[in-house]
Amino acid sequence: MGSAKSQVEQLLRSLPDDCSLGDIQYHVSVLQKIDAAIRSAESGPTYSQEEAEEAMWRWIDE
Repeated sequence: MGSAKSQVEQLLRSLPDDCSLGDIQYHVSVLQKIDAAIRSAESGPTYSQEEAEEAMWRWIDE
């Protein structure tokens, strides 16, 4: 994904010139959450689509 700095630079280039600081903070927060999710998926157990659907149906049937 690149360095944090390059991600923020790319984000700033993609936002309109009249965006607020709140808009920037929101988008940086989204980038942080995506980065955390990717790191979590790379380091921990993950589930296939089929496993997730099976678990969901078991949960719904309870």
